[in-house]
Amino acid sequence: MQSDPRASAKVAMDALRRGDNLVARKIFEQLHAAGNADASICFALAIACQRLRDHECALTSIGVALEQDAGNFQYLLLKADLLADTGQHRKAAAFYLSAVRASAELTNVPVALKPEVVRAQEMCAHYASELEELVLSHLAKLAAAQGRADLSLAPRISAALEILFGRKQIYPQRPRYLNFPGLAPIQFFEPTQFDWIPRLEAQSDQIRAELEGVLCDHNAFAPYVERRDHPSDATQAGMVDNPDWSAFYLWKNGELVGKNAARCPHTTRAMADVPLTRIANRSPSVLFSLLRPGAHIPPHHGLINTRLIAHLPLIVPGKCRLRVGNDTREWVPGKIWVFDDTIEHEAWNDSNQTRVILLFEIDRPDITADEQALVRGIFAAIDGHSGQRPEWEI
Repeated sequence: MQSDPRASAKVAMDALRRGDNLVARKIFEQLHAAGNADASICFALAIACQRLRDHECALTSIGVALEQDAGNFQYLLLKADLLADTGQHRKAAAFYLSAVRASAELTNVPVALKPEVVRAQEMCAHYASELEELVLSHLAKLAAAQGRADLSLAPRISAALEILFGRKQIYPQRPRYLNFPGLAPIQFFEPTQFDWIPRLEAQSDQIRAELEGVLCDHNAFAPYVERRDHPSDATQAGMVDNPDWSAFYLWKNGELVGKNAARCPHTTRAMADVPLTRIANRSPSVLFSLLRPGAHIPPHHGLINTRLIAHLPLIVPGKCRLRVGNDTREWVPGKIWVFDDTIEHEAWNDSNQTRVILLFEIDRPDITADEQALVRGIFAAIDGHSGQRPEWEI
């Protein structure tokens, strides 16, 4: 070996490039023994050993390289390949995934590495598919043992599998004002949890008739997000003072809007049967929410997670949908749904007609009456301290 480590390393690299793996390995090992092997030398030694089918040495060498540079895409990919070659598929899957994540951190992927990035992604997909097939097969056997013809998976098990296999992501609650801890991040609640829903759905026709009367007045609706209320709210980008998302309030910030309620007496009476959220100066808000053709409400989060949002669809032309977390649904006329708006959500009207729903806020059923009273107390104290009426929003 030459006395100059850099010259020796160059000789070894040239040997590796021309496929003289025995010569390359010998020089790399000498450099390592002399304490002159950095991460790149260990990586090259691992390649030489891999080509010579000495997987044990290759794994040892790439392990040393990763100790020095744990986030290096090429090092992670080689470790994954070596683990796969030696039948350690569970560990290999983890390293392929780490390699894919490391590639995502690269600002500019070199052209020579792009095929390797694709290969890492394909290996991740392969192992994920293999694992999914194994899990589903096992669950099918469990179902058969229980005398069921198919899996009939519970919704939460199905959701867990979607997240496990990477088809969906986790969306936590992110209230912008008050976070009540310990509440399950449920995206859409089951309608059967609310005994008032069938009674309100049964009145859809009467409520729709009152809405149609309001729609005849072109000045009845105002932009849902108004700059005078939210002068610096970046979360509603593109929707501030935008009539594409407009509202006609029956209750706003905890108070009945008398002139509007008088135009919709049946709707106003119907809401007496609903457990509306009650927070002085803030809730309830009950409104007809209008979304014009082609409009998109951008992703955003609600203010507090002690309430839920309910929608009664009234005029729904189709191609109108709401995403809450990783669950996207289309509104169905007359069918109420209830969701947690502190989970990221957005809405679209991809039709060529206007969509209108009745939107209102209700108390969460998993918070006690005493706890709700204390939440009201928190805001009463805040209002007393500020000395002014707050602005609130759904």
